[in-house]
Amino acid sequence: MKISRRKIATKILRKARIIPRESSTIDLQNIESIGTKGRIKTLVEPIPKKNPCRTHSKNPDSRSLLLASFKIMEYVNPLTGLRIDGRRPNEMRHLKGEVGVISKADGSALFEMGNTRVIAAVYGPREVQNKGQQLNNEALVRCEYSMANFSTGDRTRKPKGDRRSTEISLVIRQTMEACILTNLMPRSQIDIFVQVLQADGGTRSACINAATLALADAGIPMRDIITSCAAGYLCATPLLDLNYAEDSAGGPDVTVGLLGKMDKITLLQMDAKLQLDTFEDVMQLAVEGCKAIAQYIREILLENTKQLESRRG
Repeated sequence: MKISRRKIATKILRKARIIPRESSTIDLQNIESIGTKGRIKTLVEPIPKKNPCRTHSKNPDSRSLLLASFKIMEYVNPLTGLRIDGRRPNEMRHLKGEVGVISKADGSALFEMGNTRVIAAVYGPREVQNKGQQLNNEALVRCEYSMANFSTGDRTRKPKGDRRSTEISLVIRQTMEACILTNLMPRSQIDIFVQVLQADGGTRSACINAATLALADAGIPMRDIITSCAAGYLCATPLLDLNYAEDSAGGPDVTVGLLGKMDKITLLQMDAKLQLDTFEDVMQLAVEGCKAIAQYIREILLENTKQLESRRG
């Protein structure tokens, strides 16, 4: 008995649960090719585009959360104008910083932006370990970024030196080099180690802010305090300081690094595309966030200086 290709493909898709059992047949125009053993190679039916304002988030760890994840999520409430965590569009998450958290480091800091927690340690200036990398006119700045295995919801082991870690390490190093007076410390080396203890969006900005605090704690001469903040665009609304849910929605976001008093931008990264007028609004929102973080960091350093003076007195 001869069986048509249409029935073979329908049987395969029904067994793989790609189409419901109630469907009697499929349209072969949606299938590009079928292998000799009846295995479908490619489906050419276009994938529907996701709405950045509404998404489905799945959590396989809990059945109740899995059922709740199919509910439509609105990132900006159209009635109250509030975000999913209760903040206004131009409101930052809670900031918390502390210096001197590692006794054996020359400078260290712990910085929190909401649920994102980052620790940074600075060693140097000290003798260059690899003489082939020594610079005669300025200091050598090195940076290493990593994420703790327990920093995110999944417990998969992250390989050291992966592509993302290498990219962020390079971004942090170049940003820090823009504020460090390396010409005052020739033939020396400054090592910056940054580790994410808990990730909930904005880890790149939190790492830069933690590194700034650690450099100041180590007494490294700097041109100015450099801070970083991100802003995004969801539901036709510019949003400041995105959390993980907002960052994962697929909308465009802009990360800015700013030297506050000099009013100079040293870092500008953008994912996806934005209209020029929208980009200016989002970027200006991120700059305002950088200025607010710089003011908070100055308060931390001033309070730490007062404590040191009281101990000496």
